[in-house]
Amino acid sequence: MNAAVPPGTDLTARLLVTGAGGQLGRELLRLVPEARAYTRSGLDITDAAAVESAVRPGDVVLNCAAYTAVDRAESEPEAAFAVNATGPAVLARACARAGARLVHVSTDYVFPGTGAVPYETTDPTGPATVYGRSKLAGERAVREHCPNSQIVRTAWVYSGDDGDFVATMRRLERERDTVNVVTDQIGTPTYAADLAAGLLELAAGPGAPAVLHATNSGRASWFDLARAVFAGIGADPGRVRPCTSAEFPRPAPRPAYSVLSAAAWRDAGLTPLRPWESALTEALARVAH
Repeated sequence: MNAAVPPGTDLTARLLVTGAGGQLGRELLRLVPEARAYTRSGLDITDAAAVESAVRPGDVVLNCAAYTAVDRAESEPEAAFAVNATGPAVLARACARAGARLVHVSTDYVFPGTGAVPYETTDPTGPATVYGRSKLAGERAVREHCPNSQIVRTAWVYSGDDGDFVATMRRLERERDTVNVVTDQIGTPTYAADLAAGLLELAAGPGAPAVLHATNSGRASWFDLARAVFAGIGADPGRVRPCTSAEFPRPAPRPAYSVLSAAAWRDAGLTPLRPWESALTEALARVAH
């Protein structure tokens, strides 16, 4: 998926990206290098004065800043809520005062993860982790303080070269004879480049609903994804061995099922993200060079 900013728009002059040092922020800047971009060190989104000075009238703010250390959040709830809840609230107020638009990236972790069919945007939330609760608090703050906003939930985001799951599997393929990966967590791997393109398409057009889901299409377990990575780099996928989540206890429980429905995204006239398998093929080819 190689969406571009539609011709005739002035989005590039108005785009402001927070969390520009993360994998999604970097992909946005690769597609729109002219955007005003702030890394964590460049803009503390919990600092109201700094945010007020950064946001201009007519801006479209893409908030990619997030505390994403899911396990560490269990013992650092204040840090997680500062970035994931207080920060979006500060951004939302600043955008509302400036007459700017806010597109806020959220997560599948706002759902309980116990379902069996894809979560719709209207389904009840019920996060089971500190991380999920902090992200849900951020969503609520955005809706409360900035009417001109969209919340985009996504899941299982990777770029393939930045310590994410795909990058980890590439590394472990070199280091180990076999790798054990869980089979009982189901979701949708989402290529950061595809998500970035989708966010830019959303940002360039008006009239989208307040809450959307954006992932590559299809579903997989982490085991499925690991095998696909091995196969994609020419290794034997049989070296990936199945295991259960119970064999790898973590401080924060992982959702057993976190597939997100793309119905609202499609109904808004936005381009559906391609199947995760073809996105992974492109990602692996890109990081191989």
